[in-house]
Amino acid sequence: MTRVIALAASAVVVAALAAFYFMSGGSGSGDRFAQCRQGQVAGGSSQIGGPFTLVNEKGETVTDQDVVDKPSLIYFGYTYCPDVCPLDVSRNAAAVEILEERGKMVKPVFISVDPERDTPETLADFTANMHPRMVGLTGSPEQVKAASKAYRTFYQKQEPAEGDEDYYLVDHSTFTYLTLPEVGFVEFFRREVGPEQMADRVECFLEAAE
Repeated sequence: MTRVIALAASAVVVAALAAFYFMSGGSGSGDRFAQCRQGQVAGGSSQIGGPFTLVNEKGETVTDQDVVDKPSLIYFGYTYCPDVCPLDVSRNAAAVEILEERGKMVKPVFISVDPERDTPETLADFTANMHPRMVGLTGSPEQVKAASKAYRTFYQKQEPAEGDEDYYLVDHSTFTYLTLPEVGFVEFFRREVGPEQMADRVECFLEAAE
């Protein structure tokens, strides 16, 4: 019960911090994706995304160019997350399946914010259970921090209980980011968006990009 309460408290902190980065609203004129957007980033969508270098489940060093070679839904979390991450990532995987049924191929991407525990092997097991095409990424603490900074996400390791140093929670933001090749970040999705609604919105962006 203590761990559940701690996680709930963390979610409140993360939501408050996220408010500095995102705000609800429409989009400006001249935006080819205007009819698709249901959120707006403070400062514009160009403020989110950018280059990163990470390590995939095979232990290979990859860049954002390697990863975002097709429309991608990017989520920052960690495999030891007790409930929030599995639910969010399962939602993303379900949306990807709906889109595939509609003839739209989107890549689900999971970037770990817990590089101490999330080795390539650990990520391989996690992503294989979530979706056969899901890409899992980790890296050095510096690499993960740089990727998180590019997408303006928040994460912070909690102090473990004495005598239980191997178990700890990580506070983190919970947005999912739609990123398109040659375009970059175009939209974020909150946790409350269901898979069908997410698929509809992603499809709108894909059609507008054609």
